[in-house]
Amino acid sequence: MSKKILLWSITAALAGFLFGFDVVVISGADKKLQALWESSDSFHGWVVMGAALWGTVLGAIFGGFPTNKYGRKKTLIVIGVLFAVSAIASALSNDPYVFAFARFIGGIGVGASTIAAPAYISEIAPAKDRGRLVAMYQFNIVFGILVAFMSNYLLSGIGENAWRWMLGVEAIPAVLYIVFALGVPKSPRWLASKGRTEEAKDVLQIINPDADVDAQLQEFQSHSEPKDSSETIFIKKYRFPLMLAFFIAFFNQFSGINAFLYYAPRIFEEAGLGESTALLSSVGIGVTNLVFTLLGVFLIDKLGRKTLMYFGSIGYIISLGLVSAAFFLGWTGMAVPIFLFIFIAAHAIGQGAVIWVFISEIFPNHLRASGQAFGSSTHWVLAAIIPSLIPFLFNHPAIGAGVVFLIFTGMMVLQLLFVAFMMPETKGKTLEELEDIILKK
Repeated sequence: MSKKILLWSITAALAGFLFGFDVVVISGADKKLQALWESSDSFHGWVVMGAALWGTVLGAIFGGFPTNKYGRKKTLIVIGVLFAVSAIASALSNDPYVFAFARFIGGIGVGASTIAAPAYISEIAPAKDRGRLVAMYQFNIVFGILVAFMSNYLLSGIGENAWRWMLGVEAIPAVLYIVFALGVPKSPRWLASKGRTEEAKDVLQIINPDADVDAQLQEFQSHSEPKDSSETIFIKKYRFPLMLAFFIAFFNQFSGINAFLYYAPRIFEEAGLGESTALLSSVGIGVTNLVFTLLGVFLIDKLGRKTLMYFGSIGYIISLGLVSAAFFLGWTGMAVPIFLFIFIAAHAIGQGAVIWVFISEIFPNHLRASGQAFGSSTHWVLAAIIPSLIPFLFNHPAIGAGVVFLIFTGMMVLQLLFVAFMMPETKGKTLEELEDIILKK
């Protein structure tokens, strides 16, 4: 693998670090903000905590447009700016509405990053290494999550305004990311799709000086030009990849992963742990996530996407079933954290490692950004709705945490059936080969 491809992939994947940090950093301020602004459970869930997720929905739905029109590189730079502005504005907010708007801006960056970063990496990566390189985006997400949990824990004791520092420190990695992103080249496949052949040749020559650049470019162009310029991902021809993107995104959120990451300290406190122990247990979740994501990144091009999804699905069913039983039967102490560590491990090696790789592989070059926007927006609409309901569902006398985790368990049984009977294997094939295979389904 070219060192330059590795460097460019890592740079683009750093958008994932900001994604992970931004999504989880709010968990450390969760209860403090609700008490500060005396918010009801519904207002706190939907507005204060949920604003970033609704921004993410907007970024996911519309992020395909700038990614396709202006290019992957320019979109990645703008994403960094959104994160920096959001971090500073959130830290300086003095009322819940300004705070929610600032978080909304960061959410747009999160949603757009799930389109632009995997698309960029998948388009510069060689087929044999594509899984590992795109999965670095997910690795950076969980690394950002771990750093956010650690940052929250370390800053939690500095006083009443600790939450401002928790949220504001994100501006530092955001500015560094912008500087790094300025140095990456444009995607050669995107350049080819726009008819900018000479620029595409220059980038391909840098990527692999020994390759037949003209032959590569000809293959890109043959799969970048639709016979009908009005073609969209919603026509019958693309029904199968559209269904694949929908289901992998749907099941990702119905595992409960984002609901858990947003409310990890609250869930641990519900299970009987003290506030400080709950925050420290959250750091343990971050470490577990990082270790098993690294394992998933290592295995994804060896065992394949489908095998990792089998591991993850079975792990989900066991761990979520145990968490549900713990709440129903009143198990306290460290039982729930241990079961949730297993849940995080299952997610990290399965859905976590696979989702952004898989969605970036299954659509043709000229519709990749649109296809990823569809898969990403499905993911983030559910990621906005489900966590926003958690405070209400946990506190409702007829529902509670046990029922919520039981529903998540049932959904993972359905995911296992999806993997077994519908999901194709995509490892080791070029994007152009995958287009031909998937469209024959």
